[in-house]
Amino acid sequence: MATIKAEPTAGLCYAPNEELYWDREALDQEVERVFDICHGCRMCFNLCPSFPSLFDSVDRYDGDVRQLTREEKDEVVDLCYQCKLCYVKCPYTKDDGHSFDIDFPRLLLRYNAQRAKRKGIAARERMLGNPVALGKAASKIAGIANWANTVSFHRRIMETLVGIHRAKLLPEFSRKTFSGWAKSRISTVRDVKAREVVLFHTCFVDYNAPGIGRDAVEVLERNGVRVLSPAQTCCGMPAMDGGDVEFARQQAERNVEALTPFVEKGLRVLAINPTCSFMLKKEYPELVSPALIDKAKALSAATRDVCEYLFELKKGDAWSREFVSSPGEIAYHIPCHLKAQNIGFRSRDMMKTIPGAKVRLVDRCCGHDGTWAMKTENFDLSMKVGKRAFDEIGAGGMMVTDCPLAAIHFEQGTGTRPLHPLQVLARAYRGEGYEDVGGPAAGPPTETNDA
Repeated sequence: MATIKAEPTAGLCYAPNEELYWDREALDQEVERVFDICHGCRMCFNLCPSFPSLFDSVDRYDGDVRQLTREEKDEVVDLCYQCKLCYVKCPYTKDDGHSFDIDFPRLLLRYNAQRAKRKGIAARERMLGNPVALGKAASKIAGIANWANTVSFHRRIMETLVGIHRAKLLPEFSRKTFSGWAKSRISTVRDVKAREVVLFHTCFVDYNAPGIGRDAVEVLERNGVRVLSPAQTCCGMPAMDGGDVEFARQQAERNVEALTPFVEKGLRVLAINPTCSFMLKKEYPELVSPALIDKAKALSAATRDVCEYLFELKKGDAWSREFVSSPGEIAYHIPCHLKAQNIGFRSRDMMKTIPGAKVRLVDRCCGHDGTWAMKTENFDLSMKVGKRAFDEIGAGGMMVTDCPLAAIHFEQGTGTRPLHPLQVLARAYRGEGYEDVGGPAAGPPTETNDA
């Protein structure tokens, strides 16, 4: 039996905009190579359910990955929820300068995209892959939609017809969108020479959590930054997760075209959701059509997570410390897609500038992972994956996470929905308390906890 070589095969391709990406034989060569390396390494055995499934399946064939059935490969792919942590941990990546050039998450995205192209995209994946269409429709009847999502009879029907688990907490819809609010207001920043940024507010903030966006604007404006909020659409990650690469490309290209004029003027693009900033930074240059690659690369270089940008202000001594109240102890969960950007713990660092704030880091995956936890076949497993994170974030202090979907899953597991770091900062600027969100009541700052 010939040995599987560890060096990349001729089938290596992680970019959907290349023809080779869609070659099934080329994909099979890379699947065998990467699965063989991962089976021998096993460094990621405890990161997600995909790896135990892979290792157990290969072990049944005495280590020969070539004997895996299509169904066994499908299971590995379906159990992957694209947290990207295996790429961060892997020592064989291109970012580490290694010749093996392994990117396990992108390999599985490629597998799923080819499978979806052959079999078609299911109705559930189309629905979840287009949160803008869903948000536009539901926000018009927000009260009814939110009520229906709490009715057991309706949820049983939804589970049967669509495949969304009946017990899963779902995002609430807001009748007033963030984009509508942003269009109707006038900036409080009067300095004509003020810094300007573009806010990629994300479809979740627009239709489900506009308060996070309003707090983001307030925090930036308190620091002399004028916020622009041009037309935009979903980042494309939900469609990518469902295998609909073409629709994800369309969304990416719309955003690249819309944001390029601002990037060319030297403005930063600040994304509120870690998944969205990951897409703009990491995926767009590989996803868009060749004619837009240079623009996508420029957008990637200009994109920041909001707290990443605030940290840049702080380093430049342009950070306002005029806080009036303090959250006290904070249990801060860092989302996987922020860790995958390798920017450090910037949200933690910014909350630590609030006098009296003491931040405890929760460095575990919560198990929500995009739309993965919503699906009937994944919900129970998602709760098992998230249990350690639920236990740690619930051990004391104000619960905080950058990911609004993770916040809903934490509420599912603990009974309390965490705040976003931008909400913590905004409340401290305004002098508000935290009793209404389950946190400790803290008065005026009494000690310095500078970062």
